[in-house]
Amino acid sequence: MNSGGVRTRDPDRRLRILRAAEVLLAERGFYGVSMADIGGAAGIVGSGVYRHFNSKSAVLVALLDEVMDRLLQTASDAGGSGKDEQEVLAALVRGQVCFAVDDRALLQLYQREVHSLPDADRRRLRRLQRHYVEEWVHVLIELRPELTDGVARASVHAAIGAVQSVATYDSGLPIAEVVALLTRSAFACLGITPPGCGQNACVTPAGRQAGYQHSSPGKHP
Repeated sequence: MNSGGVRTRDPDRRLRILRAAEVLLAERGFYGVSMADIGGAAGIVGSGVYRHFNSKSAVLVALLDEVMDRLLQTASDAGGSGKDEQEVLAALVRGQVCFAVDDRALLQLYQREVHSLPDADRRRLRRLQRHYVEEWVHVLIELRPELTDGVARASVHAAIGAVQSVATYDSGLPIAEVVALLTRSAFACLGITPPGCGQNACVTPAGRQAGYQHSSPGKHP
């Protein structure tokens, strides 16, 4: 509450709600989690959650918006860097790999729960997803002009799909090896030789739960 007695929303509390919801929704699914569950995991009473989000769908929308916002920002930064196409493509691959490894729970959530969104939000996110893919397609065709549009598009989807496989399979490998493997796989799908083979492991953002659990044995969910 500010000095004038007017209640204000705490941005840190909103972030705590989102991070708690990310974990719970990825573990239990959209219909297996209540707003009270989210509030309890965030250390906030149920009514406090509604000061930031008016429904569970609104929480899910905010989380899945994070996915596309991060990927589109990566694509925008790469495309506007002024570097050559090879380096731009490397930045796109690196951004996708780091997102998949660092934010595995968020990626799982997107893959499993995008169908649970209200129709308008689902269509909006699908449009953003297509725009993101087009960024890759444009760069790939510059590097491989012999490709038809259809083949280039299929190659990009294959590359992104290979990277996002970590959402459903835990190999048990150290993170640095996972990053290198996913990077090589993506470039193989694109038909491009990877620069440096992606040997540098991604860094999990401070304050976030590690997305990729590399200490457990590999298994399908």
